Amino acid sequence: MPPLWIPSAERIERARLTQFMGHVATGWGADVRDYDELYEFSIGRPEDFWRAVWDFCEVIGEPGERVAVHMDRMPGAEFFPDSRLNFAENVLRQRGSGPALIFNGENQRRQTLTHDELRDEVGRVASALRAAGIQAGDRVAAYLPNMPEAMVSALAAATIGAVWSSCSPDFGVQGLLDRFGQIEPRILIAADGYFYAGKTHDIRPRVIEALTQLPTVERVVIVPYVEEAPSLAGIRDAVVWVQFVEGHGTGLEFERLPFNHPLYILYSSGTTGVPKCIVHGAGGTLIQHLKEHQLHCDVQPGDRVFYFTTCGWMMWNWLVTALASNATLLLYDGSPFHPDGNVLFDFADETAMTLFGTSARFIDAVQKAGLVPARTHSLASVRTMTSTGSPLAAESFDFVYERVKSDIHLASISGGTDIVSCFVGGDPTGPVWRGEIQCRALGMRVEVFDDQGHPVRGEKGELVCTMPFPSMPVGFWNDPDGRKYHAAYFETYPGVWRHGDWVEMTEHGGLIIYGRSDAVLNPGGVRIGTAEIYRQVEQIDEVLESVVIGQQWESDERIVLFVRLRDGLTLTDDIRDRLRRRIRQNTTPRHVPAKIVQITDVPRTKSGKVVELAVRNVVHGRDVKNREALANPEALEQYRNHPELI
Repeated sequence: MPPLWIPSAERIERARLTQFMGHVATGWGADVRDYDELYEFSIGRPEDFWRAVWDFCEVIGEPGERVAVHMDRMPGAEFFPDSRLNFAENVLRQRGSGPALIFNGENQRRQTLTHDELRDEVGRVASALRAAGIQAGDRVAAYLPNMPEAMVSALAAATIGAVWSSCSPDFGVQGLLDRFGQIEPRILIAADGYFYAGKTHDIRPRVIEALTQLPTVERVVIVPYVEEAPSLAGIRDAVVWVQFVEGHGTGLEFERLPFNHPLYILYSSGTTGVPKCIVHGAGGTLIQHLKEHQLHCDVQPGDRVFYFTTCGWMMWNWLVTALASNATLLLYDGSPFHPDGNVLFDFADETAMTLFGTSARFIDAVQKAGLVPARTHSLASVRTMTSTGSPLAAESFDFVYERVKSDIHLASISGGTDIVSCFVGGDPTGPVWRGEIQCRALGMRVEVFDDQGHPVRGEKGELVCTMPFPSMPVGFWNDPDGRKYHAAYFETYPGVWRHGDWVEMTEHGGLIIYGRSDAVLNPGGVRIGTAEIYRQVEQIDEVLESVVIGQQWESDERIVLFVRLRDGLTLTDDIRDRLRRRIRQNTTPRHVPAKIVQITDVPRTKSGKVVELAVRNVVHGRDVKNREALANPEALEQYRNHPELI
């Protein structure tokens, strides 16, 4: 089949990636004429590549003489070990009256901050933090919606070298304590509530309860959102946002710190135990995001970049950095389907959005809802659509090009919280092939390993990275000897990062992700990625969503498929037969579920990922260790002791 999209000659010529190739040719004498050659340069000469990215993206700071040391150690390598920089200084490089942030909330709150206004607000909050005694290395925790105050606070913390960590406001008390309780924050910034799907949620009672077990918090700052003048009754050491910043100047004093100085603490999903606290450095986060925004997503000066995310997902941190590429950030908070599925496409047209960032789940939901944005919206400004969170089915590629926009760079991207960035992503100068992620990311020596640790192509295996890269975690919090960090990524293949995705490298040099390798099905000893089954199930019109697991049965494993149907429908033998027939015809007989069971809800993490392992544990009568990590933990109960599976 031909590619779904090929960039025009004009688009290739003006792409930042093309300009970077010229930069590499001029500055490093490398004759790179296409993406494949540039990729080989990036992994063959990593020190030259990362210095070229620093220069091309105009990183503010002193790079130092050395680009990388100990490249033979993984972990253990260091990038720009002599450099000094400040993350916020780079992000706040723009000045003037142009928009820096454009915010839309579900409650119809609208707000725009210019670059000068954003800098002033960050200056005030940074000054207030300093006045509160916050110093480099102290933790500032946030319990906020995706609103301007979240961006301002994160950049204020970075200005003085404090470490930022955030959770979305839908986390319960235990979820907060599992995260913030480990990192001992001195400041907690929280909203009074949030809006979602037409409902208002007051989170102050949760703040009050959580504070009883967060003794290190010295000051609580409440951001008004659902009320103009929220009551602080019962919240210890609390002030409202305006009081906190009142009287503080707007001047910015950026602390230039080492490349690996901690910037963020992010958290693993926590579905198998207490979340891991993953520490990311300022320099690695910055340079990796600059590379991804400009080279992989073609973010140009003046572009308007959007990602539908919460403050509890790494894509929020990814979005923050887009300001450093001279773009405007577009923020939306609320449900993407309230009042209907057009809200984000409306936002795209209203704001002249250029990069539309979303998830595979959203694209599938739009398709299931029967929407055709290409007919109802202009989307003239949108050049790029990125999708992550779960594998994007081939049919979803078709849907985007047929019913969203035909001339668009659809970049399926994948990486994770672990690296606050991507291992694989988009190439704005290359073709988009149906069902494939376009390429391995520049500077990331990604391979596919079989069980013996041998690289393979054209067959399924483990996604690994065999060379250090700047956004590897600085470490895990409270892991002084690095034992937990090493166990998480380097135990399976010593000296090689094992990411935990079950993938295949294609003839085009792209990748297909079949699911998490720890959720791989194994009937009769044949390993099957869950995404292979989801892709077929999603094509049955009656099915809204599904979850598939392997159940231990009679000394083997059988595949069990759970389906949520459209409202009012019951799972009939006809629907079961069509599901089995489609799966058999488009995969293999091994893929066909032994059992197909109707359920009313699919349990997911706060960021929308299906928790197959939690479902599998419940089906086998095992405990789910951390229900607080789930958006809808009550959904698990319908899988317990199900009569069809006993």
